[in-house]
Amino acid sequence: MILFVIYLLLTPALLMALARRWRWIDRVSPMTLLYALGLLVSNLTPWLRTPGVGGLNNTLGSVCVPLAIPLMLVSCSIGGWNTRVAAKAFFSGLAAVLATTVAGFFLFRGSDSPVRFAQVSAVAVGIYTGGIPNMGAIAQGVGMDGETYLFITSYDLIVTGLYLLFVIAAGRPVFRRLLPAHPAEAAAAPPPAGQASALPLTKRLLPAVLALAIAIVSYLLSSLFPPAASTPVLILLLTTLSIAASFLPAIRKAGQAPLTKGGLTSFDLGLYLVYTFCFSIANACDIRAMNLLGSLNILWYIFFVVFGSLVLQIIIARLIRLDGDSALTASVALINSPPFVPLVAALLGNRGLIIMGITVGMLGYMIGNYLGIGLFYLLSTLP
Repeated sequence: MILFVIYLLLTPALLMALARRWRWIDRVSPMTLLYALGLLVSNLTPWLRTPGVGGLNNTLGSVCVPLAIPLMLVSCSIGGWNTRVAAKAFFSGLAAVLATTVAGFFLFRGSDSPVRFAQVSAVAVGIYTGGIPNMGAIAQGVGMDGETYLFITSYDLIVTGLYLLFVIAAGRPVFRRLLPAHPAEAAAAPPPAGQASALPLTKRLLPAVLALAIAIVSYLLSSLFPPAASTPVLILLLTTLSIAASFLPAIRKAGQAPLTKGGLTSFDLGLYLVYTFCFSIANACDIRAMNLLGSLNILWYIFFVVFGSLVLQIIIARLIRLDGDSALTASVALINSPPFVPLVAALLGNRGLIIMGITVGMLGYMIGNYLGIGLFYLLSTLP
């Protein structure tokens, strides 16, 4: 177990260090290499059968994201954020998910009763406009049985894993080739060269200390809410407090200052946590343990919703002239939920997308339950 912890923590750091020396790693993307390595290790070694490994992966992921968000946001200049672009991104992603969810109901229902497959559709629209908290609430609200719920959760892991693999390996070139370039934003601009390297170490460490404080406060406050609401509340608190801190010039300046002689900043530290989060997800994916043959029409339905919405969003984005980076970020925020937004922002090399993506994901959390329950009552009445 100790060796597994060392492997999870040191591999992303080692790859980041190698990327500074070998440019081809940056061109391929460290995230792509980490995800591929994690999938290979998780399915070709006996580590996953060691007691406690699955829980360790979950714990690591739950720690990395709350720390990464404030570390990456405190050095951002919020003034460049474009709300018009964010609105386009949200509504294009939402329309794509809704359209494929409804179309898939008619294509893959087969011999299932309208009520049962309407339950599946309701949960699907809740997951892919919001997240796991919406999934549990909607399943309970529409009276879904435990077996169907288990099929959906298993298939969701498989399909969203493939989706994330596509995003990491090919999302950036595909979206940037098919859609307009992302407009320049102040939030995405690199920090001025050498501007704060003369700051004393205590001030340069301030963003890291503040990020830890924000994560602890956000976690404690979110734990006061019911389990179904705790994750959205946590992300909302992390984002709000981090944005508020970024308005303090001293914090923002310290966040752009190198922590080490090698030029490591608080943003880079947050990036390391994102890579570790991605790596832990890949190492938690044991395909051998999943039930793949229980209800295949639900598997194909979920595959159609996830990848069909991706294609449809590209089409909609072209029609409304939405840039590729914003469209991809919105898709990940809705399909994979807000905790994955720093991952795609790091992949695209654009920290200014973090706030926009988290906002899109939070809006999805807010309306996911309404859409899911409403869609159930609409589709269940059909013959």
